[in-house]
Amino acid sequence: MSEPLASRRRRPALILGALAAVGALTLTAACSTPTVGAEAKPAGATSTPGVDWSSVTPASEITWWSNHPGSSQKVEEELIRRFEAENPDIKVKLVTAGANYDEVAQRFQAASQTDELPDLVISSDVWWFRYHLNDQIMALDDVFEHLDADTADFVPTLYGDYEYDGSHWAAPYARSTPLFYYNKAMWAAAGLPDRGPKTWAELEEWSPALRGQIPADSAPLGMQTGTSWAAWWFENMIWGHGGQYSDSWDTTLTSPEALEAGEFLRDLFHGSKVATVSTDSNADFAGGLVAATIGSTGSLKGILDAASFEVGTAYLPDGPDGGGTPTGGTGLAIPSSRPVENQLAAAMFLEFLTSTDSTAYFSQNTGYMPVRTSAVESDEMKKVYASTPQFRTAVDQLADRARSQDWIRVFVPGADKILTEAIEQIVLKGEDPKAAFEAITPQLERAYSENVEPYL
Repeated sequence: MSEPLASRRRRPALILGALAAVGALTLTAACSTPTVGAEAKPAGATSTPGVDWSSVTPASEITWWSNHPGSSQKVEEELIRRFEAENPDIKVKLVTAGANYDEVAQRFQAASQTDELPDLVISSDVWWFRYHLNDQIMALDDVFEHLDADTADFVPTLYGDYEYDGSHWAAPYARSTPLFYYNKAMWAAAGLPDRGPKTWAELEEWSPALRGQIPADSAPLGMQTGTSWAAWWFENMIWGHGGQYSDSWDTTLTSPEALEAGEFLRDLFHGSKVATVSTDSNADFAGGLVAATIGSTGSLKGILDAASFEVGTAYLPDGPDGGGTPTGGTGLAIPSSRPVENQLAAAMFLEFLTSTDSTAYFSQNTGYMPVRTSAVESDEMKKVYASTPQFRTAVDQLADRARSQDWIRVFVPGADKILTEAIEQIVLKGEDPKAAFEAITPQLERAYSENVEPYL
């Protein structure tokens, strides 16, 4: 698949991405993938064009669809309470629209031709682009300018994640990376240094010492599979072997490097058996069934609260050719077909949700990254880093190790699910990686040619 000229021209906007504690990195990430239907509108169509926002009176009630990232429902309810205290003429109804980004997106897609749409919707780093291709969300630039929103204070690369054709189609909200969590008590009992493994090879070396700390039918590392997850953490492993899911739009899963990563993955579960499959890896880790896990930074607060032992956090391990960490999480978008009164009220609420105080509060209570530069190193967040250094690990990893995700996963409809199917064949059944990856490559190429290429 050759890369279209249009996409090459737009590449800088497409690959901008996540939060760095200091400095800026070009990253892009997401936790799920959408479906672009035949009715998709041409990219670049600006929603609610030419609105004179100064003549619009904000609606008195709006609806927000969320999956409450990082078990954040009570945090979101508190942020709504604070907003309504400052804006008594606007009420916000919070709706649990799904258990994860995929479920919210499916519900949003199903409601797109009805009057049941929300006024603000969770929009992960993959879904926002599909929503835009379908002309389902509005550009935020004009309404933010009307509100005098300080968009320059967003971490530039983080806000840039949602830029396409010169407009921003969402704003950053709950952003994360995978993080290595380890049980410090088990580490100490095994005589290991109080740190995470620097490489996957080092974790394998430590594995025999850790086996004495866990149930006989378990393994040192508990890993969870499933859509929106397996292809996220495996990206670290495929990069660590010098491979990638794709080179721009060209699928590269059958390269020697990618196949080597697949063999490493199979050995992890079926050879050395350093890892075991967890239905709920965070719960297994907190319950002491495994000594370590890889979880989202957005799960940090929940893991710390659930564990009865001291939790250590570390960067993701390197492979023989390095590695890196993919970013993830979600932004928030405003549907393009809602009345302008609702759009204005939603924009006011969105500005509040992503303000310095709000993003710091959200970060403290979940583990997600602050989305404003003024919040990252604010006095309030520095207190959090001092009292809970695990938060600092997540921020530092973003600065030191974050890397742009491969385009096939984050921009191609259904790709995450397709990738997950191959990964699960290897993890759950011990499938030959070459057979697993060769089987899905045509599916990925077809998904791109049918659902992305025509709209670029």
